[in-house]
Amino acid sequence: MTFLEQANKDNGSNAGTYLLTIVIVLLSLTVGQFLMEVIAVEFLGYSLRHMPKDADLNMYLVLLLMPFSFVLLALMVCIRYLHKRPVLSLFTTRKTFDWKRFVFAFLLWGAIMGIALIAAILNGQPIQFQFNVSSFISLFLVSILLLPIQTTAEEVFFRGYLFQAFGKLFKKGWIAIILTGTLFGLLHWSNPEVAKIGDILLVFYITTGIFLGILTQMDDGLELGMGYHAVNNIFASIILTNNWQAFQTDALFIDYSEPNFGPELYLTLFILQPLLLFTFSKVYRWKNWKNKLL
Repeated sequence: MTFLEQANKDNGSNAGTYLLTIVIVLLSLTVGQFLMEVIAVEFLGYSLRHMPKDADLNMYLVLLLMPFSFVLLALMVCIRYLHKRPVLSLFTTRKTFDWKRFVFAFLLWGAIMGIALIAAILNGQPIQFQFNVSSFISLFLVSILLLPIQTTAEEVFFRGYLFQAFGKLFKKGWIAIILTGTLFGLLHWSNPEVAKIGDILLVFYITTGIFLGILTQMDDGLELGMGYHAVNNIFASIILTNNWQAFQTDALFIDYSEPNFGPELYLTLFILQPLLLFTFSKVYRWKNWKNKLL
């Protein structure tokens, strides 16, 4: 049974079950965001929508990320008790979650981003080193503990739950990949970087969502995509940041370049992501591309 077919393990679920699960997941996100907003207003004295310049960036990041733990918990409960199938079936077709795959994707994409950062600095890009030991240690802990929860929640919902739901409905891998990739991209529409760069940035998010969907379908699991997604966001949190992206942190480096759809995005979409697909396909011996994707 392929990953796309895992939804067939549902015990008597129907369209109403899927609709109810989606509603519960969205409500859990809303409740989580509301609770974090209350904490921010009552205990920190400001709204998360209007963060003051002197705000504790690490605390802000905690409050920003915590709602995703509500989403992940709600989704797993719904799979177990509404769909009545194993939670693992939402993550992989393997008997256990393959941490080696996760770590390989994490380290490979992390190394590539590190090399790209060094190249940008050597090329004279306006990147400045900044280091405050006390704030960085807190940032590191928050990022390592909470960012994987955020990225896992997104992967499990889009490349897990919705992916399998569309697979059950349409019986076609390419439809599930395009639909979940598009929805994943549109999720980022409200991000501040989209307002700065323009709607063209949604092309990057949608294409990345499609790339992650192909990873999931060809590898029959979320492990590679989860590793890629986790290190991507952790890198943006603790290594390289700017003053206009969604995550505002005291990272080691800050990029003062003007926001634009620059060559690094084209490089990622047209060279690096296809190269990663090629690498993973050779390492894990993917076969039956046509049958799985079409």
